[in-house]
Amino acid sequence: MDLLLDRYGRMEKGRCLLIALSLFIATPAAAGPLNDIPAMHEEALAAGIEHAYRGPWEYFVGGGAASFDCNGDRRPDLFLAGGKDPARLYVNETTAGGPLRFAARDTGLSQRTLEKVLGAYPLDIDNDGHLDLALLRLGENVLLKGGPDCTFRQANALFAFDGGNAWTTAFSASWEEGNAFPTLAFGNYVDRSAPGSPWGTCHDNALYRPEAGEGGPRYAERRPLSPGYCALSMLFTDWNRSGTPDLRITNDRHYYRGGEEQLWHIETGRAPRLFSRSEGWRHLTIWGMGIAEGDLNSDGYPEYALTSMGDTKLQMLDEEAEEDRPIYTDIAYDRGATAHRPYIGEDLKPSTGWHAEFADFNNDGLLDLFIAKGNVEQMPDFAAVDPDNLLLGQWDGRFAEAGAEAGIGLPTKGRGAIVDDFNMDGMLDLLVVNREENVSLFRNLGARAIPGKAGTGFPPGTAAKQRAEAGPTPMGNFVAVELAQKGPNANAVGALIAVKYGTRTANRTVQVGGGHASGHSGFVHAGVGTAERAEIRVKWPDGEWSPPYRVFANNFVRIERGAAEARYWYPAE
Repeated sequence: MDLLLDRYGRMEKGRCLLIALSLFIATPAAAGPLNDIPAMHEEALAAGIEHAYRGPWEYFVGGGAASFDCNGDRRPDLFLAGGKDPARLYVNETTAGGPLRFAARDTGLSQRTLEKVLGAYPLDIDNDGHLDLALLRLGENVLLKGGPDCTFRQANALFAFDGGNAWTTAFSASWEEGNAFPTLAFGNYVDRSAPGSPWGTCHDNALYRPEAGEGGPRYAERRPLSPGYCALSMLFTDWNRSGTPDLRITNDRHYYRGGEEQLWHIETGRAPRLFSRSEGWRHLTIWGMGIAEGDLNSDGYPEYALTSMGDTKLQMLDEEAEEDRPIYTDIAYDRGATAHRPYIGEDLKPSTGWHAEFADFNNDGLLDLFIAKGNVEQMPDFAAVDPDNLLLGQWDGRFAEAGAEAGIGLPTKGRGAIVDDFNMDGMLDLLVVNREENVSLFRNLGARAIPGKAGTGFPPGTAAKQRAEAGPTPMGNFVAVELAQKGPNANAVGALIAVKYGTRTANRTVQVGGGHASGHSGFVHAGVGTAERAEIRVKWPDGEWSPPYRVFANNFVRIERGAAEARYWYPAE
């Protein structure tokens, strides 16, 4: 353990010099945001959530959450990892558009199951209509079978799932062609059986393909994904829109020699294999911690944000890329998205990025990028005070930092996070799991005024309490989409949702994975700016396109496969 702490506390002089030099390289000047800045009001304790992610060195990583509807009211409930403390379930009792309210709920699960939880992802594993949970743990991973009214039971034996005994920090899931149940991928960190070796201590990752069994799937066969390079996030992603998602893994270079970021071929009926140099994959080594996918330019192909210690990577398919050649170029510097050091305070040391997520916080139709930040523990070469980022997408394709103005620039140590509309008012809220201190829960109160710009938002400097009492101030319009199909994969994981408004299109993909130890399931949100109507088309997981569904903006809509019209759903007051 002492050696691990030493390695987390100090780095080789060469690495430190490279990072130090990067801080003095001029970054393209980033003007302040020219669009609405959301006013984010922190109200975790007021909302009834008192929970932290705690623990010694093995809990420096992880610290995730799951957001999903566990009682059928369509409001997102929360499951929060606790590290050495038990994980907790909080049921959403918020009224539509109101202050956030959650109530702790006893899961009925054993203390042993709820302890040592590093992260959680929701998905319906057995197609029974209730969302289940995949728990990432220090030790045996656990599959929880969900039931009515937020009830759960451990299902490792039921699903013939061997949760292993690794240090699991990443997860993703996908329905492969022809399978009734999902393929599960678990990413593991340092090999706990050999922590003292300075290099080569990473544990192999694991892929579980389902077999049909009586009463549900069976995950009896564990296929190693070797070599493993200390994964901290993974994501099944259809990077070339071929209809077959592959598995992307971001890895922590602190614990491997000769390793790199990875992209695995995942083809039904075939053994997984890594993309090679001859196929266009470019060697990249970073302190990889989180991954997020988003289509920034609406061309149908996703870009990727990769968080790290130091600068964030923002990858786009290169002009040399072909249909089967994943050649990427980094555009973070040009787009103002490196987020390589704190944006407030006097600490100019490199940042440490964790959870990453693309979302439209101000409903202007442009994707923004949230990054949870926080020193691993007490690493002297990295910023001690490292507030989370809110990079707002701009019309010129760049990003502008708005964390301080939005109110999320707190001196916490963020890890995992959830971006979701907790009070169903059409504006995205934010939960951040913090290490050794209470979670942060931000309610989106709408637009703040921008100096020199006419508007009705809150003027800068308005006290948080006054903003909260005044109620939300509208920004742009939105559409929130819930998908459903009969048979396996009822929630249409892997589907592409194209929301067209005016001359623009917002593309969203339904996924399980990514971020950092955190995932959510439910309505998929898209801002549509000033548009009052939108046209939605769905590319279902098997590649079939839906007809266009024309809907009014500022609504929650449910699209059932084969239905002639979308159905509106109205949150209860």
